[in-house]
Amino acid sequence: GLKVVAPSNAKDAKNLLKAAILDPNPVVFLEHKAIYRQRTFAATLEPTKDSITPLGKAKIVHEGSDVTIVCYSMMVMYANEIAKKLEKEGISVEVIDLRSLAPLDLETILTSVKKTSKLLILHEDKKFGGFGAEIAALVMENAFEYLDAPIKRIGALNIPMPFSKVLEDATLPQKDDIEKEIRKLASF
Repeated sequence: GLKVVAPSNAKDAKNLLKAAILDPNPVVFLEHKAIYRQRTFAATLEPTKDSITPLGKAKIVHEGSDVTIVCYSMMVMYANEIAKKLEKEGISVEVIDLRSLAPLDLETILTSVKKTSKLLILHEDKKFGGFGAEIAALVMENAFEYLDAPIKRIGALNIPMPFSKVLEDATLPQKDDIEKEIRKLASF
């Protein structure tokens, strides 16, 4: 069936594209324009000619024990940056980079939620009817008894995406909003 990938860095973009080309199924490849200008959170080692990132396998980019953040594409960079900041204050955040939206690595998400008991879903998609709602539903169906707090979602406002940078920033999730929500969840 149809597969969907959304890399968060240059290394994954290269390796997921190779996996998509080799896959016999159609693969939608979602590229965030900011990944091409990335100066931080890029691959430390250039991927080898033969390296491939498997479709359907998420990656834990920051280990934590208080709150799980599930995200993809550019939001991974934001989440990782905030997780490092909050770690200095004693708030331990686990950041999961989905990399592949379909197939979804539900096992990695559930394992993390069982460990932290709190979940924040972060994406640039619209909050209402966005992909985060599906993740929330799957976690509720499969790990409800492990949750100590309501599942929280952060997404874009439910309006058409503007072209102006100022208006785009007002529409999309920002680091301050993400940090506030993590702090609320951690203190729950």
